[in-house]
Amino acid sequence: MAELNAEDLFRNKSAPTLRDLLAPLFRRKRAFAFTYCGVMLGTVLAAFLFNGTHKATMEILLNNERAEPTVTSESTQGLSVPRVGDAEIASEIELLKSPKILQGVVTANNLQDNERKSFTHYLHPGADEAWYIARATQHLGGKLDISQVQKSNLIEVDYKSSDPQLAYNVLQTLGKLYLEQHLAVHRPQGSFAFFASQTEKSQRALADSEARLADFTKTTGTVAPDIQRAEMAQQVVNSIAAMQSARQTVEADKRRIEDEKERMKLTPDRSLSQESTDSAQALMQQLQAQLLAAEIKKIELMMKWEPDYPLVKEADQEIAQTQAAIVSAAKQQYINQTTDRDPTFELMREDLAKAEADLVFHQALAGALENSIHTLKMQMLDLDQKALTQVDLNREVKANEANYLLYLSKREQERTSDALDEKRIANVAIAVPPIVPVLPWVGPVLVVSCGIVLGAFVSTGAAFLAEYLNPSLRTPDEVHDVLRLPVLASFPERSA
Repeated sequence: MAELNAEDLFRNKSAPTLRDLLAPLFRRKRAFAFTYCGVMLGTVLAAFLFNGTHKATMEILLNNERAEPTVTSESTQGLSVPRVGDAEIASEIELLKSPKILQGVVTANNLQDNERKSFTHYLHPGADEAWYIARATQHLGGKLDISQVQKSNLIEVDYKSSDPQLAYNVLQTLGKLYLEQHLAVHRPQGSFAFFASQTEKSQRALADSEARLADFTKTTGTVAPDIQRAEMAQQVVNSIAAMQSARQTVEADKRRIEDEKERMKLTPDRSLSQESTDSAQALMQQLQAQLLAAEIKKIELMMKWEPDYPLVKEADQEIAQTQAAIVSAAKQQYINQTTDRDPTFELMREDLAKAEADLVFHQALAGALENSIHTLKMQMLDLDQKALTQVDLNREVKANEANYLLYLSKREQERTSDALDEKRIANVAIAVPPIVPVLPWVGPVLVVSCGIVLGAFVSTGAAFLAEYLNPSLRTPDEVHDVLRLPVLASFPERSA
């Protein structure tokens, strides 16, 4: 019987039946049986191996960096946050695999002791502690299964170990060290200490500047030199105006005094106040009384002396003169005039005295105002210097206060950020913390079930593969289909 390739046989066979499909399994039953038994044996061994393996799982959630809230009057609600990209997730996976973190996990859980118990201890008898730690770190990196959960921001970390507590401890330590390393990488080191030191420094500077400002106020006795200077400038303006007015008044007083003196020269100091016209009657009465007295005197003298006596003659003469005066008085009239001080002259004199007194007063006032203006100007110059000094001190106080408030705000921001980071309020968080696995990673029933299914597929594939590799024609139909020749007779194969 001619031998043809089985590929030609299957290509030319148009519609295989179920019998044709199952026929290779019966023809290759040994290969099918041996393969199935081998797969089941491996499954049983795997069931015993996996029954002692426990897997701990941990999931890490990644978000974008925590954004500081913007101080604005507008509403900040509804602001979109961009999703985490694949590059950020890959970076965090590489950070989880970093030797520093893995070495910390090894030393924290004493995984290097397992390396001492393995056969590598005999291959490297002179190895030190660092070598065992490095070896355990390398093995830990190979046993950790770190991958991204599909279509999410989660990173899944698996670790398998025969000791469930060890598996839990490894992932617990890994998560703790990873968060610390993540914070150290994404946050500047020593920022809070820097701002705290700057805050203390600016606070001391502020206290020093405030003390110097208080000492300046206490020493100079000036609270607000700029305000006092403004008030004093107004006083200087008013004083200058008053001094100019006083000088004008002095000139007016001088002119007034000169005018009063000129007018007083033209005005008499006395004036007629009363005038009356009288006759000599009163004089005649007086003369008659004198005449009567003279006659009485003559009579008395005549009684003692002779007519030629001198006293008698003198009395005669007196009588004659009196009679002559009486005759003359009878012929005359008298005008009586009364004078008094002139009121205009007196008013001018009083006005002159007042003007002279006003002149002295206004001259003294002008001199006092001039001295006051000079004093005020000197005080204003002094206040200018004090105001400049106080402005410098106030500016220094404000600058130190602004620096202090700035560094205080920054320090509180850093304190808040550190507190939030300590609470794990950052862009990463342990979404699913590890737990101590109680059940084995894969149960024996599942392993055996998978082994049965796998054995069926593998043994069936092995049978078909053996059938495919055998090029012989086994049935008359195959001969007819491949060679296109009629089959006259066929004989079944018999074992010897």
